[in-house]
Amino acid sequence: MGKKLAGLQPERVFHYFEEICSIPHPSYREERISNYLTTFAKEHGLEYYQDELHNVIIIKEATDGYEAAEPLILQGHMDMVCEKDADCSIDFEQDGLDLYVDGDFVTARGTTLGGDDGIAIAYALAILESGELAHPRLEFVCTVCEEVGMEGATGIDVSMLKGKRLLNLDSEEEGIFLAGCAGGCTAECVLPVTRETVKQTVMEIRVKVLLGGHSGTEIDKGRANANQLLARILMELLAKTGVQLISFEGGSKDNAIPREARLVAAVTDEESIYRILEELNAAIAREYRASDPGIQIEGISNGTENRQVLTRECTRTVASLLNALPNGIQTMSMDIPGLVETSLNLGILKLEQEELHLHYSVRSSIGSDGEYVMHKLKLITEQLGGSVSFRGRYPAWEYRKDSAFREELVRIYAEMFGTEPKVETIHAGVECGILAQKIEGLDCVSMGPDIFDIHTTSERLSISSTKRMWEYLQNIVKKTP
Repeated sequence: MGKKLAGLQPERVFHYFEEICSIPHPSYREERISNYLTTFAKEHGLEYYQDELHNVIIIKEATDGYEAAEPLILQGHMDMVCEKDADCSIDFEQDGLDLYVDGDFVTARGTTLGGDDGIAIAYALAILESGELAHPRLEFVCTVCEEVGMEGATGIDVSMLKGKRLLNLDSEEEGIFLAGCAGGCTAECVLPVTRETVKQTVMEIRVKVLLGGHSGTEIDKGRANANQLLARILMELLAKTGVQLISFEGGSKDNAIPREARLVAAVTDEESIYRILEELNAAIAREYRASDPGIQIEGISNGTENRQVLTRECTRTVASLLNALPNGIQTMSMDIPGLVETSLNLGILKLEQEELHLHYSVRSSIGSDGEYVMHKLKLITEQLGGSVSFRGRYPAWEYRKDSAFREELVRIYAEMFGTEPKVETIHAGVECGILAQKIEGLDCVSMGPDIFDIHTTSERLSISSTKRMWEYLQNIVKKTP
């Protein structure tokens, strides 16, 4: 194991965080990190459960004097969003992350950090390892596939749990407690395409250097979606010159706002393309000058070739679908100022030989409004000859007006830091809603240290915040009477 985080405090938390970062753990590939957790449980003599999905539950019985105290559930997820810069050689299924310390931050070279939600595991293991901390029965629930539709939480058996209080450690802003979230699903739109062979000038067009971000927590920041932006460019090109698509791709996670997208097309007038791109570059730079100022649009000529291209009619149908389908914020909450109520994000776009595939993350805190957006996707896609499927549906976590657990957490926080935390609901998905359906009367709160720019290659974890929230977490555990 590397020791790049040696000397950071809290020492055991960063020890486990570094070990976690050394083990590949993308969604659907959590077996190694799952086995790491069961090995930890065995080595520490703890009761554990591991299911076929690789979800893990670890239980530590109460210490002396806490036997009658109400159990506490700690909860997080194993998988991370795997994004990397174009020049990064890391293979997320084989390699660990290249960590480094930059001032008050832990970050990773060229990739996402996986602080969402590696820090939850690190906190939990450090708590479970401690032989000095007095505590009630602790039940650590660690799920798989949270980032791709909360499939682990949906499939997990929690019948062995005794706790009715759950502390979710999957939030990224110190001093803000989450008490509710949106529900949602992944939508996949598929459109059959028709090709023909032509000999024409071939050009590659890219949009890049976008900020990207989390499609829930940062959908309101006004940042551009690379897939949607390139679809707009395609529409503009079709209106003014001849273009036939060869390929089109962008994004790798439906819940991450894509930072880059590229298309390759056969064109009839190369000079017109360059002129149109120059005009669009200036217009888009003005539009996003405050929210996404680094956007670059470039066109590269690849010479004249014989290529299989989409027919002109099919290229126009693809452009029509991409520009007609909704994207981004659809409605804002009328009850909670500033809260996005319903949105969707075109996170993955891939033009294959015979089909165009679009993956959207749909979110809503109002079930009927989310269904309305899903019906829109279906109606528009089917009208243009395609089909839509929905998977990974998860319920909203409804705000609980009366919460004794939340009140206790607020009291402890105020005692420690001299100010009360903010209690909010968010537009992103949290597993609390699913688990609350499985455990009757479950009282949930979500919290965590400061993590910035999650789901992007700029993701970074605050060291000082990690320490403060570690001290707070210990107090939550030991102050339970």
